[in-house]
Amino acid sequence: MIFNDDDKILIPQDSGPRPTPIVVGRVQLISRNNNTAPLQESKFKVMLELTGGDSSNDRPGLDLVAVLDVSGSMAGDKIEKVKTAMLFVIKKLSPIDRLSVVTFSADANRLCPLRQITENSQKDLEKLINGLNADGATNITAGLQTGLKVLSDRSLSGGRVVGIMLMSDGEQNAGGDAAQVPVGNVPVYTFGFGINHEPRVLKAIAHNSIGGTFSDVQDTNNLSKAFSQCLAGLLTVVVQDLKLTVTRCKDESTIEQVSAGSYPQFKDDDAGSVTVTFGDLYSKEVRTVIVDLLLPEVSKERGAEVLEITYLYSTGGKLFEAPPAIINVRRSGMSPDQQEMPEVLTEETRLRTARMIKEARVMADDSKLDDARDKLVEAQNLLEDVLDESNPLVEMLRSELQQLLKLMKSQEIYEKQGRPFALSSETCHDRQRFASRGDVESLRLYATPRMDKYLEQAKSFEEDPSKPLPSVDEDVKEELAANPIAPIAGAITFYIHAAIQSLQAIEKVINRGL
Repeated sequence: MIFNDDDKILIPQDSGPRPTPIVVGRVQLISRNNNTAPLQESKFKVMLELTGGDSSNDRPGLDLVAVLDVSGSMAGDKIEKVKTAMLFVIKKLSPIDRLSVVTFSADANRLCPLRQITENSQKDLEKLINGLNADGATNITAGLQTGLKVLSDRSLSGGRVVGIMLMSDGEQNAGGDAAQVPVGNVPVYTFGFGINHEPRVLKAIAHNSIGGTFSDVQDTNNLSKAFSQCLAGLLTVVVQDLKLTVTRCKDESTIEQVSAGSYPQFKDDDAGSVTVTFGDLYSKEVRTVIVDLLLPEVSKERGAEVLEITYLYSTGGKLFEAPPAIINVRRSGMSPDQQEMPEVLTEETRLRTARMIKEARVMADDSKLDDARDKLVEAQNLLEDVLDESNPLVEMLRSELQQLLKLMKSQEIYEKQGRPFALSSETCHDRQRFASRGDVESLRLYATPRMDKYLEQAKSFEEDPSKPLPSVDEDVKEELAANPIAPIAGAITFYIHAAIQSLQAIEKVINRGL
């Protein structure tokens, strides 16, 4: 069967024309590094931060596929929680968005094609969701494959954001291994529901995609909140296909390592470059990259260009490539033991903590729980040596370690709660993207402003699902009212930086001439 029956996007005449997307300035680049380096051969770090701009009313439409577990173990309160969570999703989407619902038990069933969200289709979708029943085995593979087919067979696809939200409460006991299903460029966000799901499979599915995350939803009352956080990101995608390329400057540096989580990297040895593919970036989301350079020995003090940085992305179907930015360093007779910038040290602390959490998880999986706890305590002690203890990130890391230690009190507690928490923690750090775990509200690492807003809306909706929800368009209007220049602020900043770089280049040419 071919799923090319997706709805066309028909915009009501009274809605007015869609604004033309501003292509430049959707991403801001900041570099952090020391300005000087010693004359002798030395290591040198450059930290890059790519930040998504403000959300705006010219966002691309979303094609979302909800892949829902309706196996027998979902009967009762669980299926009711899924219905509430999905009703929240349906009410938040707008007419430029489309939704398809796929269910799976022993096999998968596409309940509807990608439907444009209109007043009539919302009612149809709500009726469809309220009619869900639970029965049968758990074939995650069939559900995932069907969801991917819905997106791959679309007749309308250009310039649209895509995503799959897949939730399951149990171990796969039918079909093949879902962790082996190739997902291509579709981000898949998985949700482990309750205490009997298979976190390793769900984490692997998310890991196989670019940008997908695994959320651990132990408390079944938190599913609406968890869904809301994922949706908040998908509805605020500011750029797609974001790629960052760092290139060594010939005879002045060598790239030894690029730390960018689990995002794919392509190394071009001939060009001396590394390209990192990030996929979509949400509004106010940050991707931090640390580039480790080796600087050669030089004989005298002088300036040196050590790294070239470029990035590109698409928005509204248009491609934008930023002009190269150059990192300049003064080579001098200074001491080689120069202290790194506090922001760089803090990010390295996060990377180290994330590695130690993974090491502890592997130990616990091997029933070496004492060693796992020792590793977490070691990570806690190392946090005490961080210079910038006032940084909220440090406090979040401390809380993360404390919670995980509690979940490693016994092997039984670890198997039920500790492992999914640790795997969700890993995906959060690897993606530099929020993933729900614990009670959703206490650990907010990488949460964006829209996620914070939707968390409050989801809490209110769970208390009273009949209460009206603001639409995503109303959310945007509220944000623009608070900051009217937001849609053009990024472009203005970009052009100012470009002008400064041009003046610096002219000054450099003049100085060489003198």
